[in-house]
Amino acid sequence: MKKHYLFVRRGLLVFSSLLLLSCGNKNHSIKMKGSDTEVNLAVNLAEKYTQIDAEFSIAISGGGSGIGITSLLNGQADIANSSRPLSDKEIKQFEDKNIKVHTVVFAEDATAFVVHKDLPINEIDLETLAKILKGEITNWNQVTTVDLPINIYGRQSSSGTHSFIKKKLKIEFSNAAKEMTGNAQILEGVKADKSGIGYVGAGYISHEVSANPTVKILNIKETATSQAFSPIDAATINNSLYFFQRPLYQFILEDSWEKVKPFIDFESSEIGKKIIIDHGYYIIERP
Repeated sequence: MKKHYLFVRRGLLVFSSLLLLSCGNKNHSIKMKGSDTEVNLAVNLAEKYTQIDAEFSIAISGGGSGIGITSLLNGQADIANSSRPLSDKEIKQFEDKNIKVHTVVFAEDATAFVVHKDLPINEIDLETLAKILKGEITNWNQVTTVDLPINIYGRQSSSGTHSFIKKKLKIEFSNAAKEMTGNAQILEGVKADKSGIGYVGAGYISHEVSANPTVKILNIKETATSQAFSPIDAATINNSLYFFQRPLYQFILEDSWEKVKPFIDFESSEIGKKIIIDHGYYIIERP
């Protein structure tokens, strides 16, 4: 996974350079910002698409769904990647500015909860998980046989994943939770911390676990006595059995739609779908 991550970072630099080199061509230059969950996938989709359309150029950056949506509101992006829908407040902000957007759901994701491989726990129920993230359970000896203080590795409040977990569990995160900037930072934290727990996109973690099993994914069960499900099992996601699964969105300025549409169409092509699946995500057929 580390090699793949470095490749993506190089890709980001390449696309930024392409944008600068083609800044005079406003019809093909696109800015995409937002969800850290989607950024690696977006880079690889864009890299493949540039092989088809040599004039296409795009600058891609993450930072969180909220940052992408704010950039769209401020005219600093054409596409906002988001792992959550627009909030009522954001919808009103777009309406107040008379900004119209197209909404595309191009994949389905699941949020995985990860711990260090040596921690003696393989599954967790929602009530226990909520108590950990709220800070009501603070030591693993309340859940396992290990006496270790629990360290929470989470995301910043601008993250769509952060908001998603809060809403699903109906909680406020513990003030002791560490706020990391993205999936990679959370994983590095948990790898080095036998008492850590964090949450990342299942598409991001699925390849990491198989290539470098320093962390493990917890199966999630809704109650203490119910069946536990894995976020990286295709059958589970296809049957909507995993509690933390969700659609992935792209919000596109109406004024940018014509120049962006060929890329959006590419995402739903057979090539695009294969890239999405290879990243560990699931395909949502658009009506």
